[in-house]
Amino acid sequence: MTRASLDKQPADVAAMFDDTAERYDLLNTLMTGGRDRRWRREVVRALDARPGERVLDLAAGTGTSSVPFANAGAHTVACDFSLGMLRVGVRRKAGVANLRFVAGDALKLPFADGAFDAVTISFGLRNVADTGHALRELRRVTRPGGRLLVCEVSHPPNALLALGHKAHLRYGLPLLARVSSNPDSYHYLAESTLAWPDQAALAALLADAGWTKVRWRDLTFGVAALHHALNPS
Repeated sequence: MTRASLDKQPADVAAMFDDTAERYDLLNTLMTGGRDRRWRREVVRALDARPGERVLDLAAGTGTSSVPFANAGAHTVACDFSLGMLRVGVRRKAGVANLRFVAGDALKLPFADGAFDAVTISFGLRNVADTGHALRELRRVTRPGGRLLVCEVSHPPNALLALGHKAHLRYGLPLLARVSSNPDSYHYLAESTLAWPDQAALAALLADAGWTKVRWRDLTFGVAALHHALNPS
């Protein structure tokens, strides 16, 4: 299996996710102790996709996160740079209306300016080599007044909880990796989570990329966070 490192070379990251595509949703559930499902429900409520809207779900993987937007009547694009993930998604979600899968790089999205009413990315932004560039690309393809929702791992603001969270990442996940068929994925996900900026730092990156009315809400005491923003009119 390809071992992606924190320099996040696109080919290495894509290859790693290609190798984990069949079991990716299970991997997420194991890593988060099942909390990922609740977090994704929070994303659905927060984005509030409406019938007829155009929604981009970036780093959508197998499209699990995209299905609720499509079911709400939004014309939804599940975009990812892992062809292996997309193939699994196309096979598993073949009967879902309003949903299509598109291969694309977050640093050079294959969509026109202002193509979407809302854009979202869940647990994928930290896998991109240049976070600021990706946020600017997301803004480019969002119409003026459109909205962004980022759901990403984060850091508990409580010092005691933060210590326990770091211990889980440094010691708990490597234990899971020992019994996993995809050990490199666990190591990479733990390392990328530890290296990821906190809530305020990510909010600053969003503002630097031109997004306005940036705000965030912690999930599970700050283990993850939802960041909201608007593309200025």
